[in-house]
Amino acid sequence: MAQDVQHVFLVGAKSLGAYGGYETFINKLTEYHQNNEKIKYHVACKANGDGSMDPSKTDGAAIVSDHEFVYHNANCIQIHIPEILGPAQAIYYDVAALRACCDYIKKNNIPHPIVYIMACRIGPFIGHYYKKIHKLGGQIFLNPDGHEWMRAKWSKPVRRYWKLSEHRMVKYSDLAVCDSITIEKYIHESYDGKGIKGRNPKTTFIAYGAETRKSKLSDDDQKLLDWYKEKGLSAKGYYLVVGRFVPENNYETMIREFMKSSSKRDFAIITTHNDVLLEKIEDEFHFKSDKRIKFVGTVYDEELLMKIRENAYGYLHGHEVGGTNPSLLEALGSTELNLLLDVGFNSEVADDGALYWNKEEGNLASLINKVDSMRESEIAVLGQKAHQRIRQLYNWEYICNEYEEIWLDDSQ
Repeated sequence: MAQDVQHVFLVGAKSLGAYGGYETFINKLTEYHQNNEKIKYHVACKANGDGSMDPSKTDGAAIVSDHEFVYHNANCIQIHIPEILGPAQAIYYDVAALRACCDYIKKNNIPHPIVYIMACRIGPFIGHYYKKIHKLGGQIFLNPDGHEWMRAKWSKPVRRYWKLSEHRMVKYSDLAVCDSITIEKYIHESYDGKGIKGRNPKTTFIAYGAETRKSKLSDDDQKLLDWYKEKGLSAKGYYLVVGRFVPENNYETMIREFMKSSSKRDFAIITTHNDVLLEKIEDEFHFKSDKRIKFVGTVYDEELLMKIRENAYGYLHGHEVGGTNPSLLEALGSTELNLLLDVGFNSEVADDGALYWNKEEGNLASLINKVDSMRESEIAVLGQKAHQRIRQLYNWEYICNEYEEIWLDDSQ
């Protein structure tokens, strides 16, 4: 007999709604399911440090205790992290969150819970928690993310850790939910026959989602005009990129190539702060001498960011590690002209609704010069194709409905 309520514990995101794919995903999942009486979410959140969420400053959050609050009808459990741990914080956080979820399940006698772990950070510990959660009558689902072991910021020993961790996380999961067909294929190519008792990993594909609506802000909204004035930008007068400022997102290549281009438009970069990478790019290319290159900070206002995307002449996307990238989906849903790094993750999502570039010197600069004088009708056709892809395959309602199906699937 089916359960009245399926409890789902979400582990691996810093909070709900901040920059980051998992944070966006959890925010949307809980938003779309907040009135779903068949599903109850429990979300592990950072109580302090980078990416943490302050419920006292979050509209719609109801504080329950000093370590618990409710948001989107989800029970949010705050996990305190010793910041002295540095890069190891993420591993500590996931283990502490998993421990807190197990304690909550046991204390509240929750039947048949699903613990959904996002990313493969805690492989050395997962066997213990796999047994513990199964003993409590639950299951572990995994989102394996992208190729964390390929990220440039990690040293070789750390990359080896990530690869080993990924193997164990896939092995000790009851279902791997891959956000990219490319990732799902990679999981089977790498780990078939390497699961518990030699079994193949059980997988399914569910992408990330994006909004298909337009921003609530008008072109003459004062908030938008003030932002443009402060940043020295104007509608359709800029190319845009949004994302974390890390090497594998190829800001270095995009800045180098934009500087080589003859475009009269600006290049607006909405990103987090990374002094080390910034200094490296400045030392190599002296981008500060090019007034078109504009680091404009971060924008956490969803409606404003959506409008900034809509009004961009073009969007540049250089992500090459990971699955379905949220910033790409948002761009395809909002911006008509999208110029993407030609890797499988990106072409799988955009198909013929975008134009592609590679990292060879001069390649992107040449493409920018070409599209800078593109006819409006040509751009409109690309935009229609991109928007249609999002509406059909990546809209949040569709994605959340797919998650509801796997949460409530009695055959799991």
